Amino acid sequence: MKNLENMPDESRIWIYAANRVLSHEEVGEITLMLNDFIQEWSSHGKNMDAAGAVLHDRFVIIAADESRALASGCGIDKSVRFMQDLGTRFSVDFFKRTLTHYIEDDQIHQKDLHEFWAMRKAGLIHDQTVIFDNTIKNIYQLKSSWQIPFRQSWHAEMWSR
Repeated sequence: MKNLENMPDESRIWIYAANRVLSHEEVGEITLMLNDFIQEWSSHGKNMDAAGAVLHDRFVIIAADESRALASGCGIDKSVRFMQDLGTRFSVDFFKRTLTHYIEDDQIHQKDLHEFWAMRKAGLIHDQTVIFDNTIKNIYQLKSSWQIPFRQSWHAEMWSR
């Protein structure tokens, strides 16, 4: 399987955040399953030029170079089903979109959005607190703006309203 680092910057990505830290054994198993999925992944009968990885023991990232084949509805549906199956197999929720991930004391933490906002209001989340922006869309953004200070995130924009 290709590495994410070898994918073109404009490659589309999907980030699935686990609702808990994955064990090293789980990361190994998920990586093997992800490799198998990537090798077989197709959209409208065309094999996807894709890569995947498990990062920080909690984020599953799938990337597709759509210059060869677009990840259309059926291709995206296959990847969603794959992630749902992973979640069932490992008792993990990869679809809880209200989780916010941030770094504190060199460790990744997660809070539900309402808890995260309460921490911000209490002054525990600062403008320089590094957060993970799982709404990014491509490899370039993964490299440049996945981990950013709160002040540069969509959270800051919402906070100022």
